[in-house]
Amino acid sequence: MRFLHTSDWHIGRQFHNVSLLDDQRHVLTQISRVAADRQIDALIVAGDIYDRSVPSAAAVDLLDDTLNHLCNDLQVPVILIAGNHDGPERLAFGARQLAGAGLHVVGPLWKSPQPVVIEGRHGEVAFYPIPYADPATVRQVHGAECMTHDEAMAYLLAQVRKDNGSERPCVVIAHCFLAGGEVSESERPLSIGGADQVSADYFKNFSYAALGHLHGPQYRGAQHVRYAGSPMKYSFSEQRQRKSVTLVELDSAGQASFEQIPLQPLRDMRVVEGTLDELLAAGQTDPHREDYLLVRLSDTHAILDVMNKLRQVYPNVLHLERPGLMSRSERLEASRERLKKGERMMFEDFFKQVTGDALSLDQEKVINETLDALYQNDEA
Repeated sequence: MRFLHTSDWHIGRQFHNVSLLDDQRHVLTQISRVAADRQIDALIVAGDIYDRSVPSAAAVDLLDDTLNHLCNDLQVPVILIAGNHDGPERLAFGARQLAGAGLHVVGPLWKSPQPVVIEGRHGEVAFYPIPYADPATVRQVHGAECMTHDEAMAYLLAQVRKDNGSERPCVVIAHCFLAGGEVSESERPLSIGGADQVSADYFKNFSYAALGHLHGPQYRGAQHVRYAGSPMKYSFSEQRQRKSVTLVELDSAGQASFEQIPLQPLRDMRVVEGTLDELLAAGQTDPHREDYLLVRLSDTHAILDVMNKLRQVYPNVLHLERPGLMSRSERLEASRERLKKGERMMFEDFFKQVTGDALSLDQEKVINETLDALYQNDEA
């Protein structure tokens, strides 16, 4: 059995008010090409198909085009589960009819496990989709006593093991946060205070765990308990990640081997640093000047219309940071605190900043007399 593990497509996402649909179409086309070239038996998307529970029409069109090519043109079965970004009921519309065409969509949490059984090179493999479900949902659907995500996942996986038995190779598909996972800024927390974390140990006894939610490719607990990661970068914190999809092959004994197949972005997401002059000069010859950029400008002085200047050479500058200017502002803020001590000290500091010299004794006398006269006028 050879299948492709992907997750966190987030179709329709905007980044700093810029639509990423063209970028997403670019990487989804690559995923379809990998599916065709490697002659896979199935493709998995482990949650967060869309970026919003009510996706835009353009996002729906892109997903429709992609799935039509995979299921109809390539005849590849596809298994989708709802993630925490998806609207499970909307995602699952028509799921029972679509299953006959090889598109298996699992939105709301099931009352009993519903495996997708696919015939591979060495016999049947059961894929068990577990859509994102918080503890309250598991309590409501199953009546189980679970207060944390860990308890909820332990309960659901026990149901899967009972349904599948011990002989048939079993692949679990889930959208969750495994304890110790490496997070990115673009992931929406499942809960606060660490209550969303799930133990990786629950997944070890399956042939493979195809997980979604974390955007960086990684494994936890065992090599076959894996996150494929998102197919493209969705925050500048991911700038050093190498995006990929995971090709998984199960042998006759149900043991998994893996290969990460890299994906190339239409536009990369990068952080660049330097002075304005340095960046303007570098941008003239930068072959990747169309990338999405976060610029950290080291200049310590104010610059008029800096974003417009940068976008003349880097058209997709999305965010600007001024650490040099901030340092200067912090120094000025410290000076302001000192100036609050009194009018005379305020003028002394002002005089020193302007002239570079301290007040002379005669000058101090003039200032003191002037302040005394002002106080007397106020009292009168």
